Amino acid sequence: MSHNTFGHLFRVTTWGESHGPALGCVVDGCPPGIRFTRAEIQAELDRRRPGQSRFVTQRREPDEVKILSGFILDDDGETMITTGTPVSMLIENVDQRSKDYGEIARQYRPGHADYTYDAKYGLRDHRGGGRSSARETAARVAAGALARKVVPGMIVRGALVSMGEKSIDRANWNWNFVGDAENPFFTPDPASVAVFTAYLDGIRKAGSSVGAVIEIVADGVPAGLGAPIYAKLDQDIASGLMSINAVKGVEIGNGFEAARITGEENADEMRIGNDGKP
Repeated sequence: MSHNTFGHLFRVTTWGESHGPALGCVVDGCPPGIRFTRAEIQAELDRRRPGQSRFVTQRREPDEVKILSGFILDDDGETMITTGTPVSMLIENVDQRSKDYGEIARQYRPGHADYTYDAKYGLRDHRGGGRSSARETAARVAAGALARKVVPGMIVRGALVSMGEKSIDRANWNWNFVGDAENPFFTPDPASVAVFTAYLDGIRKAGSSVGAVIEIVADGVPAGLGAPIYAKLDQDIASGLMSINAVKGVEIGNGFEAARITGEENADEMRIGNDGKP
């Protein structure tokens, strides 16, 4: 299987399966001299960790990261300093329950990668989906936590803005609430938590599931990232997001709404920043 790597200069390769001994990532192209701690990487993984509410997978994984290479320790014994060589991180799987997937071994799940893996490779790992499991995203989170240290002036945040037929009230948008302990949905609207809770409980009782929309905002992105024609920033963003197994569509800016509004309405006007530049 090829294509396990994403990126150009800062390149991330993920590896491992849902029910294997471990999974992880190798970050190549990380500049030397970047200072970080294991606790900073772990904090991001803790936010993603499964089993934290009844609305996510109940698999109990501590997701404790081990940083194996690409750094030297500072004199304080905790701060790591990148050397410019590949940074390898490992996360052990401790709560695999492969016996729960016995029935899946004998049938394909609709909308999953079961059939395509079998058709392409002649076999598949039915235990939790193997490489196609959302468990793979833990490795992305670890790599992303390191990426934050490389571009400290850039702020990338995301929030859930709709679920099925229910949406947030954008007038209530509060970024500080997204990471609140009482907010299992990572929504920016405090009033939407009760609405989403009741709605999703009803969906679960019906034995079904429902989709959602996540909105991502990046602040402080320098002009000129990417390259024409086949490495545009929009293209790379869409490619990275579409590689997440549950993602079925990506809109950038107004997205498909741009087809329903005028050019004046859709114009992305430049503004002068605090530094006096566009």
